[in-house]
Amino acid sequence: MTKNYSMPKDFYWGGASAANQYEGGYKDGGKGLNAVDVLTNGSASEPRKVTWKTADGKTGSTPMVWGKEFKLPEGAKPAPLADYYYPSHEGTDFYHHYKEDIKYMADMGFNMFRLSLNWSRILPNGDDKEPNKEGLAFYDKVFDECAKYGIEPLVTLSHYETPLSLVNRFGGWKDRKMIDIFVHYADIVMNHYKGKVKYWLTFNEINAMDMAPYMGGGLIDGSEQNRAQGAHNQFVASSKVVKLAHEIDQNNQVGQMLAYSAYYPYTADPADQILVMKAKQEMLFYSDVQTGGRYPEYRLKQYERDGIKLDDKPEDYELIENYPADFLSFSCYTSNVLTTHEADAKANGNVSAGGVKNPYLDYNAWGWATDPDVLRIALNDLWDRYHKPLFIVENGLGWGDELTEDHKVHDDYRIDYLRAQIKSMEEAVNEDGIPLMGYTMWSAIDLVSNGTGEMKKRYGFVYVDRDDKGNGSLKRYPKDSFNWYKKVIASHGKDLD
Repeated sequence: MTKNYSMPKDFYWGGASAANQYEGGYKDGGKGLNAVDVLTNGSASEPRKVTWKTADGKTGSTPMVWGKEFKLPEGAKPAPLADYYYPSHEGTDFYHHYKEDIKYMADMGFNMFRLSLNWSRILPNGDDKEPNKEGLAFYDKVFDECAKYGIEPLVTLSHYETPLSLVNRFGGWKDRKMIDIFVHYADIVMNHYKGKVKYWLTFNEINAMDMAPYMGGGLIDGSEQNRAQGAHNQFVASSKVVKLAHEIDQNNQVGQMLAYSAYYPYTADPADQILVMKAKQEMLFYSDVQTGGRYPEYRLKQYERDGIKLDDKPEDYELIENYPADFLSFSCYTSNVLTTHEADAKANGNVSAGGVKNPYLDYNAWGWATDPDVLRIALNDLWDRYHKPLFIVENGLGWGDELTEDHKVHDDYRIDYLRAQIKSMEEAVNEDGIPLMGYTMWSAIDLVSNGTGEMKKRYGFVYVDRDDKGNGSLKRYPKDSFNWYKKVIASHGKDLD
């Protein structure tokens, strides 16, 4: 028997975004460049590239592929070049459409909007002594517009937006100087927006340091040593920001943000179970430290085996233990299958370019599985491990939406996906008793795909007239999912038809 659950009246419903994919205005208001401003567009078959220049004038580009090694040539520094297209420069232009977009969110019934601050809009070089007043003023206007409609902002301090100046001067987060630089930035914005923002996230998908070290940490050499040091520096910085946030305003809450995926073994072979165990350890190491407050033994043993030596201090570990994240937020889109029997999986037609396929699930054009139970699994897994409040801050479906001649988008596939996801979330809350703060679907408005740099891989409730080369009017058109989600929110999640 199907049960129609609802969520508590104080539950946060909304949508999410990221400045580097959405905001645009990269030359407006005194903004400096960030790491993603030199990341090109790509596609499902062509990776995005980091463009660079050397001191003697040589230029080039290096592919950035999630889960693959990344290193720029010796002496190369990331830089924008004339013959490339950089989607972040305009995104879908929230900078000039923020009033219109927030009105759309209000019309859907949002009571929360997750967005990120573009660090280099506020501190163009990342560590400027004084902030850029135009940058601060822009977000003041955004937060005031949210307040006008009763929308609470959830603000990410660093969503793959390490200022390019810090990347080029310090090599990104591998340098301990980045700790106090980040705290200086947080101090400025948390004091300036006191009373307007109380929910903060430090680093988006912090485990991207392992999966995409250039995006996650501004690392131009993503060696294991640099990734380990970059992660450690972010852990310490996060704990310092938690401490600072509570001192600035006792109402502040600072969360972690983790990229979560459920992992399933393809067979009952114990070797497959070990493979899944190790994959989960790779992922949950970041929450074990940032939310759990301590380095897990399995990662310390790995560092010992691999000869990793951290540039650390005893007080680092006291900070990590005493100032963990107040809550654990996470992204979760899909699940993955792992096996030591890939030949068998291939023989059964269960291997694609994206890896081993789950024969029980459907897949989109980019190889992502639609898993109807993944949020329930995620919420139980994370609650059982940490017993901290949880928040789903990214969950959604990328698809090649098409705009009809009468400016409609019939995205029943997205509605079907979200119906299953929200049902899974509600079962975790109502049947398993998991405390959940809210759900901000990715994304409120169409934006550039992070993984591929495309516009055609769309996620929003609102279609934006923009193509993969930056052409289009930027006009906004609500999709069918817009009215569906509005109905879901109005019923507190009970009406999913």
